[in-house]
Amino acid sequence: MKIAIVGYGNMGKTYAGSFIHSRFIKSDDILVFSRSIPAEKETFGIPGSNFFTEVNNRISEVDIVILSVKPQDFASVAGSLKEYVSDKQVLLSVMAGVKIETIEKQLECSKIVRSMPNIATQIGMGMTVFSASPFIDRKELFIVQNLINTTGKSVYVEEEKLIDAATAVSGSGPAYVFYFMNAMIEAAQQLGFSQSEAELLVNQTFIGAINLQNGNSLSNQEWITKVASKGGTTEKALEVFKANATENVIQKAISAANDRALELGH
Repeated sequence: MKIAIVGYGNMGKTYAGSFIHSRFIKSDDILVFSRSIPAEKETFGIPGSNFFTEVNNRISEVDIVILSVKPQDFASVAGSLKEYVSDKQVLLSVMAGVKIETIEKQLECSKIVRSMPNIATQIGMGMTVFSASPFIDRKELFIVQNLINTTGKSVYVEEEKLIDAATAVSGSGPAYVFYFMNAMIEAAQQLGFSQSEAELLVNQTFIGAINLQNGNSLSNQEWITKVASKGGTTEKALEVFKANATENVIQKAISAANDRALELGH
């Protein structure tokens, strides 16, 4: 199987590195089309002859074309890409906000997969939600999901509109976690810990909590109950969260992110 990566920014490099490190795709079978030739350390062993600064007929040789250019650049890239791609190829898009219908019209191709990865794909622990046009068969969808899973985990959704919802939840999600962590670090410093001590306390607390959750079948609410003993310190903190409608605030924030994702899509 041969793959072309159009656009070699963070996501293009992430996919190239993940495919090769997982041994899912050989470095010789990856073609890269980018504005500039990257430094050798960013090639992951892909031969220099497989890098191109302009789209050309070599792209017609591949089975899967990954579209990882910036969304605002897609229209101009599509103009040069259109004559070289065909309905025999699967197009996998990681462009935020660009709908399947738009890609179909711009490139006159029908086999489209649209995905929404998050930043943790860069370390192989990403979360990607993806959807596909009706012209993708099960075998092709399985291959695409295996490719995506080299960067972490994935969920397939039949309704494309859930891609925008995924943007609000998992795409933006890491920033919500960092925001909460930062607030805890600042609170720890106010209680007398140094910055380095506060960061260690909070970072390890998050790592431990996630691993507890992953290693057991208990729900989040059951874990909260286990930690929050009656009349204890955790219960008092949770009372403050409840009094300030923290859960509602989080839900409103994610809803606002979803609304913005829909706006950007139009």
